[in-house]
Amino acid sequence: MSELSTLAATSTELGGIAGWAVSLMEAIGGPGAGIAVAAENFFPPLPSEIILPLAGFTASQGGMTLFGALFWTTAGSVLGALVLYWLGIKLGRDRMYAIVEKMPFVGTEDLTKAEDWFTRHGRSAVFFGRMIPVVRSGISIPAGVSRMPVLQFTLYTTLGSLIWNSIFVLAGYFLGENWHYVKSE
Repeated sequence: MSELSTLAATSTELGGIAGWAVSLMEAIGGPGAGIAVAAENFFPPLPSEIILPLAGFTASQGGMTLFGALFWTTAGSVLGALVLYWLGIKLGRDRMYAIVEKMPFVGTEDLTKAEDWFTRHGRSAVFFGRMIPVVRSGISIPAGVSRMPVLQFTLYTTLGSLIWNSIFVLAGYFLGENWHYVKSE
């Protein structure tokens, strides 16, 4: 079976979020991985822990390069984080809580956790927060609300995202054809 037909069979077999992500990567390559990861910032039901290994798998099958998978997923992480950072600046704390309260799949308790983490740890919260599920998306909002300097925010977000993404993309890349051994039923 050719690499691309293996990839197409994988996206059909996976279905759901994982199938959508692989189909997006099949259709437009690395930018598709970036879009999927950026979307994860806004829709927590899109877990990076699924999308990132699939980007690595896609790279192992020739759908993009390994460097491309790392570059595009990190660019998607940073872009999504910057949008949330900007919303934090523009809307402020109270309006962000009011909006989050009305959103499906996200609760104000998630935003409170991110805000508490940011208050306790400042700049390092952005770096380490990019590697903690739930906090990873939400940490951008308190950084924006507190008006953390955008260059610092971007640097810490990029570095934290690159580490997190590398772990999962490389796992998917080296797992390659054996992805089905860890597929959940």
